[in-house]
Amino acid sequence: MGKVLVLNASYEPLNITSWRRAVVLLLKDKAESLEHNGRVVHRNFPLPTVIRLRQYIKIPYREIPLTRKNILERDRQTCQYCLKRGEQLTLDHILPKSRGGADSWENLVTACMRCNVHKGNRTPKEAEMSLNTKPRKPYSSLYFELVKHTRGEANKEWKKYVIGMNDVN
Repeated sequence: MGKVLVLNASYEPLNITSWRRAVVLLLKDKAESLEHNGRVVHRNFPLPTVIRLRQYIKIPYREIPLTRKNILERDRQTCQYCLKRGEQLTLDHILPKSRGGADSWENLVTACMRCNVHKGNRTPKEAEMSLNTKPRKPYSSLYFELVKHTRGEANKEWKKYVIGMNDVN
């Protein structure tokens, strides 16, 4: 039937759960339903797509590691210059390392071999290439899960509860 986005009492995303677990939280009055998709579970009980916990849960901050896999996931396995998708993707430094560019979320993007070779040791502006999206660090470790569950029209109502998700297609 679907997944449900769980928000903390402060409206920040906590996790994604099953619709059954979400219904249990609602029935126990531990959460409130914020969004539903029009489907019903039983009689007139709407199937939730977003719920908010009534009590605040303190979650320790976890740093998201800067890895090749995470950069590819953030960029949705797509060249940020020509939008080509595929397996032969590389990482490109927007400001080349030889010119002081750092290994950072804001300076690394996914690029196909062709675009990476064409750009070479130049900035995108110097190479007359433009980036599809401005790279940035994901806001939470839940970000990658949210991206996966909001592809296309799926769970589009989740996007308004997650910072930076409106940029995601």
